[in-house]
Amino acid sequence: MKKYFVTTALALLLAGQAHAQATGLTGVERLDDRIDDITDDVNDEFDRGVDDERFSTNGVPQGFRGSAALQFSGVDGNTDTSDLSAAARITYGIGEWSHSFGLAAEFGEGNGVRNEEKFFGIYEGSRSFTPQLYAFGTGRFEYDDFATVERDAFLGAGLGYRIVNTPDVAWRVQAGPGVRYTDLQNGDDETEFAGILSSRFFYGFSDTVSLTNDTDVLSSDENTLVTNDFGVNFKVSDTLSTRLSYRTDYNSDPLDGFESTDNRLGVALVVGF
Repeated sequence: MKKYFVTTALALLLAGQAHAQATGLTGVERLDDRIDDITDDVNDEFDRGVDDERFSTNGVPQGFRGSAALQFSGVDGNTDTSDLSAAARITYGIGEWSHSFGLAAEFGEGNGVRNEEKFFGIYEGSRSFTPQLYAFGTGRFEYDDFATVERDAFLGAGLGYRIVNTPDVAWRVQAGPGVRYTDLQNGDDETEFAGILSSRFFYGFSDTVSLTNDTDVLSSDENTLVTNDFGVNFKVSDTLSTRLSYRTDYNSDPLDGFESTDNRLGVALVVGF
């Protein structure tokens, strides 16, 4: 009996390895991973649209929360490539204070030549003075060794006001001054003052239908950037949900040959069975 179990286990192990090799050889495994990626992206979009913490008084849950991810892939043969990416997010809410940190890095190499090197970090913090009034600070740093703008940083702070803050309706606006720093590959750098204005709106029609609208404006002597992200979430049942979104990006002074406005319509559907 013991010999039978060992033989059976070995056969199952070999069969599993053969199946993995077959799915990898035919491309099934690669496409299966892509299906997971698409599903994760859609679920993230849904989670962001119905995340009541994002519109609440503090914006993040109380206490310490965090997550991190690391991915590496390498190919050796006809092509020699390697890619490494890492990301982490930490939120901390304590009383009237809230903090959110995010870090990410991407590195790539092909045939012994480095072809990708990116790093960015973000920070958002706020301090509530009353249920309506709060102060905020935000910062961003981006580094891309292969982009025209090698370094791009922004630091700003200001005041925000919660116009409405109920379980069904939430609307807050915030504004303040900021500073933007850019450093180009050719060695030119520039520091300019800017003004930031943001609006976050949530409306819950029912337990199954909700609407969100996020607007951000960044204005300086160089140009004015505006983004507006509108979305409607429908939870038809416990196994069926859908989200419609429409995003607009506007640049008052685009580069030659580029349009000033980009629009993106998104339709997401999640079905469980």
